[in-house]
Amino acid sequence: MQRQRLSTRIARLSTARPLLGAALALTALIAAALPAAASPAGKYPGPSDGSPRPVVSVAQGALRGRVHDGAQEFLGVPYAAAPVGDGRLRAPQEPRRWNGVREAVEQAPACLQFSPFGLRDPRAVSEDCLYLDVYRPRSARAGARLPVILWMHGGAYSQGTGTQFGGRTMAELTGGIVISINYRLGQLGYLGLPELGRENAPRSGSFGLMDQIQALRWTRENIGAFGGDRGNVTVSGQSAGSGSVCGLLAAPSAAGLFHRAVLQSGPCTLLRTPDGARAESEARAFAASAGCADPAGVVACLRAASGQALVDAARTHATSGPASGDGLLPRDPAAAIAAGTWNKVPVLIGSTRSEARFFVALTQPGLTAEQYAEQVLSGYGAAGPEVLLRYPVSAHGSPYLALSAVMTDSTFACQTAWTAQLFARQVPTFAYEFDDPDSPTLAGAQVPGLDESNAHSAELAYLHDFTMGERPLSSVQVALATRMKRYWGAFARYGVPAAAGQTPWPATGPGGAVLKLGPTGDRLDREFAADHQCGFWRTQPSRPL
Repeated sequence: MQRQRLSTRIARLSTARPLLGAALALTALIAAALPAAASPAGKYPGPSDGSPRPVVSVAQGALRGRVHDGAQEFLGVPYAAAPVGDGRLRAPQEPRRWNGVREAVEQAPACLQFSPFGLRDPRAVSEDCLYLDVYRPRSARAGARLPVILWMHGGAYSQGTGTQFGGRTMAELTGGIVISINYRLGQLGYLGLPELGRENAPRSGSFGLMDQIQALRWTRENIGAFGGDRGNVTVSGQSAGSGSVCGLLAAPSAAGLFHRAVLQSGPCTLLRTPDGARAESEARAFAASAGCADPAGVVACLRAASGQALVDAARTHATSGPASGDGLLPRDPAAAIAAGTWNKVPVLIGSTRSEARFFVALTQPGLTAEQYAEQVLSGYGAAGPEVLLRYPVSAHGSPYLALSAVMTDSTFACQTAWTAQLFARQVPTFAYEFDDPDSPTLAGAQVPGLDESNAHSAELAYLHDFTMGERPLSSVQVALATRMKRYWGAFARYGVPAAAGQTPWPATGPGGAVLKLGPTGDRLDREFAADHQCGFWRTQPSRPL
């Protein structure tokens, strides 16, 4: 039933694009598109050795966390005031102070989900959701100056939660601090009404991006109390979370708040931002569906509406994420990066070997050879016959795998390579491809008889204490996961993913070399662009989201 709802949603998003609906429109439906475990509840006991639970004092008051194996966790920490009531659809404000010691042992609710599917427990959502979780090594102390990774979940800017991405094992293994955040989603997070923009300094309705910047400001002010280094913060995200990293790279108000960037399966040249005119048109159509068509009272009407009414109105008006052309995001991130007018930091960027298998499996599991040819010919017009010659069904084993290869190469793989080259001309850039032919996929997304390994989101279980994997990692996969965490941890610490005893990972150059991460070992791959036929795809019209 869950898969049926997901497929229905994808099909609705796909109608405007004849071929790439299962990739270009579908890249919006990412890791958080499927059910996640409910947030844990209840008090956590003290360490088994009888030592006291950790207490840290931040600007708002004292926090008492918990010990979990070799790490400490501080969960459900507010980084902004609750954006409810008159605070709805406003820029985030500083969190309120509290008296005494605040228990930080339970994760906060997810932000309101703007999709017809979501968490297993629909009660585990709230507009009061601007919280983060902090994970640090058990030995960490104030003043230790540990590297910090701030993670932003994916979910089409409309769904998901940071609580699905624990950082305990990353913190324990690498000796760094991991922060996972929630940010406002859907039209509560991204609504391009000029009336809303006039109420804040950036003159923007991209409240989700403002939330992310507020989380970085909170981190700069408070991470030293946890033992973190405010001068060494890495922003990291996957899919729409990677698109959020692109936004932070191009946002002038985020300058100096972070010092490295990790982009996973969300290249900036693919996840393009709508301009102000498009964002306003989408926002007014949504407001009208919510019963707030009168421009004179649209803001008050939207703030008075129930959360469910806004979710219901969004069913036919998907959000496009942050808009560009305002004070918050003056230029589209890809354009800003190409022009050199961005917050320049070292970059780690990559994708999975077969990104599009996830989308094709969920939308077209019974694809025939005839249907495959029809989609290619209708979607690529004059170039269609050449695409069929380059991607014949006979070379891939099935129409499903052939279409997945077309969509993977034309969107994620080559766009990742091109984005990496934009970065590499200006800053140290390290590119990867995740390639585990037996990787688990997301819980609930399995289609019998279809190989979904290496699909979109496959790498997440290897980097996080992930709650959405359909099965545990094998011992060989755990070894790969350990290497990946060490690469990521070294990049966060030094700006170079140089992990002792592991394969050297040089910066990518004009040849576009990437490190291929696999279960039997990691190796430098200089044929990435050729393998994904990026020379051919560069000659085709750009199809950004």
